[in-house]
Amino acid sequence: MYRKIVLPNGVRVVAERIDHVRSAAIGIWVGNGSRFEPAELGGISHFIEHMIFKGTEKRTARHIAAVMDAMGGQSNAFTTKDCTCYYMKVLDTHVRTAAELLADMFLCSKFADEDIALERGVVLEEIDMYEDTPEDVATEKLFEACYAGTALGRPILGTEDTLQRMDSDTLHAYMRQNYRPEDTVVAISGRFSEDDLDYICELFQQMQGSGRNQIEPASYQPSVVVRPKEIEQNHLCIGFPGLPLLDERRYAYQLMNAIVGGGMSSRLFQTVREQNGLCYSVYSFPSSHMDTGMFSIYAGLSPEQEDKAAQLICEVLRRFCAEGPTREELSRCREQLKSSLLMGLESTNARMNHLGRYELFNGSVIDADELVAAYDAVTADQICTLANEVFRFDQASICAVGETGTEAHYRSLLA
Repeated sequence: MYRKIVLPNGVRVVAERIDHVRSAAIGIWVGNGSRFEPAELGGISHFIEHMIFKGTEKRTARHIAAVMDAMGGQSNAFTTKDCTCYYMKVLDTHVRTAAELLADMFLCSKFADEDIALERGVVLEEIDMYEDTPEDVATEKLFEACYAGTALGRPILGTEDTLQRMDSDTLHAYMRQNYRPEDTVVAISGRFSEDDLDYICELFQQMQGSGRNQIEPASYQPSVVVRPKEIEQNHLCIGFPGLPLLDERRYAYQLMNAIVGGGMSSRLFQTVREQNGLCYSVYSFPSSHMDTGMFSIYAGLSPEQEDKAAQLICEVLRRFCAEGPTREELSRCREQLKSSLLMGLESTNARMNHLGRYELFNGSVIDADELVAAYDAVTADQICTLANEVFRFDQASICAVGETGTEAHYRSLLA
């Protein structure tokens, strides 16, 4: 069982004690990601994520790294469209040190201009690295097109132009305005004491601010994107309007994804790769946000096989809409998702992620037994009905990267 403590300033602390382990994972979850940024500061959330490790008013970046190494712990962070998370995993004997270090980085980062200039170069290299991964380019460019004109469609990393606008004052001002106590969750899972928990609450009571961040509404719009690139393979990403994050049909949605393209036994993998040998990689994946979502299918293949593979993918989806899942498919994928969930939760890091993510987006934590019951309750008819709602080819989108044809050609593949 977990405990939830709401501090006077609005920060939520969710804690789960597991006394038979020797580690604890602590994470700070902030309801602020790239979709909350103004266009002129695109990428600032991700840049702040980098800069938080570069020193505070009382610690240098070297000191922070040395403390982490001395504890033998792990630390990292990530930024998404909807949130940012900073986390550490340490032995139970170092919980307080880790919590104090995280709080200092989170609340008192220095953001020195000389450090910003250096780290800007690192992030620009990260952007270039993304450009060298055509699989990522295909999926990201399709997402940008389908949500064009909104913050949700802008890249998480920002651009060279927006990064050049950021200095110490910009970062401090953005944190003051967008890192709000009521949008912040501190999650801890593993072995810790009541005194440790009290200490964590004391640290984060110092956070100032009020109110909640408001998202700019976004809705999916069908798009075709062609990105010529001198590479050996072509990379296709086909998209359909999907479900929002908290839609009551999300368990059927996840099962549908597993059956259609979630693994080596999925329909797409077996049909497109195993039975026809048209590609090396093919899979599906959902992207869900608070107000919208997208269901995507990726395939990497030679230009010569592109048309046949795209048509076969569409045929698989149409057949699935007509027939729905078989009993064997539903049973297999249900067990696959349940096993992945339960085995994953044997890690304190995964449990901390579970606590923080659910509290931040759902307002409460759904335990593993409830999730298992939700998967068990999904029927084949529910999945078939959902498939016919999602796989509407008049709303389909496609992005092609590589030795591409025309936009009209790719539109014809979906017709």
